[in-house]
Amino acid sequence: MIKKFLNAFGAYFLLLGKAIKTPQKMSVFWKLFLREVNDLGVNSFGLVVFTSIFVGAVTAIQMYNNFSTATIPIPTYFVGYATKAVLVLEFSPTIISLILAGKVGSYIASSIGTMRVTEQIDALDIMGVNSPNFLIMPKILACIIYNPLLIALSMAVGIGGGFAAGLLTSNWTISEFTTGVQMYMPMLFYYYAFIKTIVFAFIIATVPSYFGYNVSGGSLEVGRSSTQAVVWTMIFIIISELILTQMILG
Repeated sequence: MIKKFLNAFGAYFLLLGKAIKTPQKMSVFWKLFLREVNDLGVNSFGLVVFTSIFVGAVTAIQMYNNFSTATIPIPTYFVGYATKAVLVLEFSPTIISLILAGKVGSYIASSIGTMRVTEQIDALDIMGVNSPNFLIMPKILACIIYNPLLIALSMAVGIGGGFAAGLLTSNWTISEFTTGVQMYMPMLFYYYAFIKTIVFAFIIATVPSYFGYNVSGGSLEVGRSSTQAVVWTMIFIIISELILTQMILG
């Protein structure tokens, strides 16, 4: 089991070594990059907004309930600050990345896996094309550039969801929530959130690509590979979060 894992780990880095190279034709690369931005980023816009609105609202309501039942009275405006802190530190960079790992990761693994079983990748290799660079590099760049934008959007929309929850429940006033949101939070927290996001984006782009590229068999294996890709992507995201938290905030 350990030997199999180490072999796969080594094959993963060998594949990355082939993928992360200067493209053979930049004009073709930029066309592929823009397509990946649309497929991996723009198409995830609605899911990120919908999820963030409701989680921001739920977080704000939970914070209010916790503060209102506390033994020591806590000012209501801390609801806004706590909601912002939870979204910036944990929910937006981590939970949204896990959601994207399921949506984007399965798409990447299945699309590359389908090309493998239909021998399209073999055809690229025969024509002298660096297939890992051709297929994987645009996905890496698209995720690294677009995922931080999605996370920033998630933070803003989530805070808006908390604001809307206050209007609907009348548990706190607009001025109280706004005051909490405007409270100072160390810039290190924002750096931490976006560093995590970039690392997670790299994992989301590369791990499913590895599983898709190394599919063997038919369409059934493509489905199994997509499932494995999503599971291992989430595992690596969680492990890398622990490491980054210790390195940056520890």
